[in-house]
Amino acid sequence: MSRGYARYVLAVMVGINFLNYLDRYVGAALVTPIQDEFHLSDAQVGLLATAFLLVYAFAALPFGYWGDRGVRRTVIGVGVTIWSLATLFSGIAANYVQLFLGRAVVGIGEASYYPAGTSIVSDYFPKEQRGRVMSIWGAGSVLGIAIAYAGGGFVGEHFGWRSAFFIAAAPGLLLALLAFTMREPLRGSMEKIGPAVQRTTDATARTFINLMRIPTLRAAILAQSVLYFVLASNAYWLPTLLHRRFSMSLSGAGLLAGGVLVLGGLIGTLAGGWIADRRAKTRPAAHLEVGIAGFLIGAVFIIIALVAPLNIGPVPVFVPAFLITVIALYLHAGPFTAVSQNVVSPALRASCVTLLLFVSHVFGDSHSTFDVGWISDHIHSLQLALLITSPTLLVVAAIIAATGLRAVKHDTETMEAEWATRTAEPATAVSR
Repeated sequence: MSRGYARYVLAVMVGINFLNYLDRYVGAALVTPIQDEFHLSDAQVGLLATAFLLVYAFAALPFGYWGDRGVRRTVIGVGVTIWSLATLFSGIAANYVQLFLGRAVVGIGEASYYPAGTSIVSDYFPKEQRGRVMSIWGAGSVLGIAIAYAGGGFVGEHFGWRSAFFIAAAPGLLLALLAFTMREPLRGSMEKIGPAVQRTTDATARTFINLMRIPTLRAAILAQSVLYFVLASNAYWLPTLLHRRFSMSLSGAGLLAGGVLVLGGLIGTLAGGWIADRRAKTRPAAHLEVGIAGFLIGAVFIIIALVAPLNIGPVPVFVPAFLITVIALYLHAGPFTAVSQNVVSPALRASCVTLLLFVSHVFGDSHSTFDVGWISDHIHSLQLALLITSPTLLVVAAIIAATGLRAVKHDTETMEAEWATRTAEPATAVSR
């Protein structure tokens, strides 16, 4: 397929990723009015995000299996449709239980998109470009979070929190249509050697166990699991922290949080892919190294942000420190996705992402918003709850990622050698 069409597919995927995170995080900008209407504690409102993340993790298993064995564009289109309708339902929820269920179903839809999406993008661009391409794709998530905060806070304050969910759901059906009409590339079509297959029967129940035996992939998944606790808890509670700690309005807190996240996230995401791809020409472990450096820098600056003095407001200390934190933590996004795809057979790339989603969300961020909310309820300080958890876990994430540094070159070469010797069925493959 032409380079222009590959860029079109990437643009569609960026748009879907934008909507993915918009629908996911719009609730974080609406914590205060939702708490007021349903009379919820921090722990209860934190469970709304937990409902999404747990369902997201478990739903990823069947959808990831389908993504490696079926038509990926169909998997993506179905997912976008489901989560858009669930977001619409969240806006009409009459009580806490209905809102909880609505947010949970959003997880079902979004779980179908990411494994199949990562696989299909990897088959439109070669290994040498994947760090940058995955970073561009990841930039959609940053924009989605930012608009969720800024737009959700503004709409929630002026038109009610339900309207914010309605508006967030609206673009979904259009993007679902674009997904259904994308051309499906052959699996492995961008590999230099080996077959390009239309479908695969490689994905089995034992696949996930075998994938965890790849040292590079194992290090990336476990490190991201710890990191996701920090990202989810801070992203979810940031507008509320600004509202409480600095007495900002709901819309003002959302706008500031969104601005910091979009600027820092875009810089970090795009810079991480560019730096990693350049360094990878001479250092096979460059993709992991970039992420590790970001985790350690983030651990330092998140402490500075959280202890920023109150009497001078958020701008002089909190904003620049948190901006550097966001830049540092998002450096990993493109490189970690790219290196995970590089060490896994093209026939199992959706399953690889499924494994990441399951492990990282079940053991990483699914309980993080509740955990921080529970700590906040008991020590009566959201600031201290984040200060206890975030820096410590970022150092742990860096240590775990470092365990894969020596294995990257070997794991990449092993995958390429095995794929080159693969025998493909004539009906489903194109030999090269």
